[in-house]
Amino acid sequence: MYDPEPLRVFLIGSRAFGCAVRDLILRRGGFVLAGVCAPQGDALATSTVLPEVHTASPAADMVQPGTDLIVAAHNHRFVPSAMLAATRLGGLSYHPSLLPLHRGRDALHWTIRDHDRIAGGTVYWLDDRVDGGPIAAQDWCFVRPDDTPSTLWRRELFPMGLRLIDQTLGDLLSGGARRQPQDESLATWEPSITRPALAAGGAA
Repeated sequence: MYDPEPLRVFLIGSRAFGCAVRDLILRRGGFVLAGVCAPQGDALATSTVLPEVHTASPAADMVQPGTDLIVAAHNHRFVPSAMLAATRLGGLSYHPSLLPLHRGRDALHWTIRDHDRIAGGTVYWLDDRVDGGPIAAQDWCFVRPDDTPSTLWRRELFPMGLRLIDQTLGDLLSGGARRQPQDESLATWEPSITRPALAAGGAA
């Protein structure tokens, strides 16, 4: 029986969520980790045992030939189009909102500030728009009256993100990955509350 070659994944991310996605890729069948890009001193950079761990800003020359996919997990740095083009399939990212709602870096803060009672998470395909690429997977959850951005993230949206990324990776292996365009008539964008402005394009 033919055993297909595993898909080679380049991970761009940070913090606990980036580490969790790395571990998901490492233990999941059908994928190998081809490289990692994380900020200098970040847990993802310091705890990853790979020859290819980059701490500079994401760039196309980090992507080894034969890389199939980029996955962005808690990434706030611009992913250039040349980097996506260096892969066979492009790139995926997870955003903690029901895209196209709450595009931007501080989606959770705006979810709480706007008193939303339903929130969600979205895995989407990276393109040259901030949080604007086609949707690969999406799910929703309730927001409790006493929720903060941190409690909503830890209880609902962190585990949801792992589940949706795992689902999308499975869809890729089966050849059925979804690419549903976002409805621009429903799109909302809010500026960052806590951080400098994000350059146009890439993952939030």
